[in-house]
Amino acid sequence: MYAIFEDGSRQYRVEEGSAVTIDYRDAKIGDTIELTKVLLVGKPGGATIGQPLVAGAKVVAEVVDFPKVKTVTQYFRRRKASKRLRGHTQPHIRVKVKQIVG
Repeated sequence: MYAIFEDGSRQYRVEEGSAVTIDYRDAKIGDTIELTKVLLVGKPGGATIGQPLVAGAKVVAEVVDFPKVKTVTQYFRRRKASKRLRGHTQPHIRVKVKQIVG
């Protein structure tokens, strides 16, 4: 069984037991999150497609980690003595899918 859900204007395809990195929200490690914007639920007998969402479907996930990736951007102009270094760290949350209801 798999599901496609929307979070933060992006769509993710998940199965039970899989891990996915989504947008940050206030939670602690071990908390349970319910993702209710389910667009499609696939079962062995066929798929249920929502118009636009599948009624009553949700993805139950557990918070596993808070990964941090620092993005560094460097500008350099040769022979101009001009350099600029900027960094940005986007907060994310890594969740493990426990159950797909629907």
